Amino acid sequence: MAENQEPTFQIQRVYLKEASLEQPNSPAILLEQEQPTVDIQLGVEASPAADGVFEVCVTATVTTKIKDKTVFLVEAKQAGIFEIRNLPQEQMGPIMGIACPQIVYPYLRSNVADIIQRGGFPPVHLAEINFQAMYDQQQAQAAADAPRIVTQ
Repeated sequence: MAENQEPTFQIQRVYLKEASLEQPNSPAILLEQEQPTVDIQLGVEASPAADGVFEVCVTATVTTKIKDKTVFLVEAKQAGIFEIRNLPQEQMGPIMGIACPQIVYPYLRSNVADIIQRGGFPPVHLAEINFQAMYDQQQAQAAADAPRIVTQ
């Protein structure tokens, strides 16, 4: 019997892989009246989990400070397991760098807001992300960083 060569893209599971909340300067910092600054860092990583199965993680680090003191720090990693088979190699990067993160990210947004709210703070809602633009920027940066061969 011939093996199925149809392209396959299926979500196997979406899960919260890691989450932490730190409030290193509580309770004193909670009495401050100043508006805190918020810094949000996002990242995407993909790795093979099995033959034709990949884990894609979207991470967020939310750091809130008043002056130089941390009010709270949240780190969360939302992951998804995807079955991806029989796709041309040139489509794998965009699938794992754009399509998969777009599926996982809404779960991350919800979990980060929930963790912050459960910590006693107003929720911080992560903005919508254009993963296409983020992927294109990463590809351009990688091309700029690639070693160049100079011939004379």
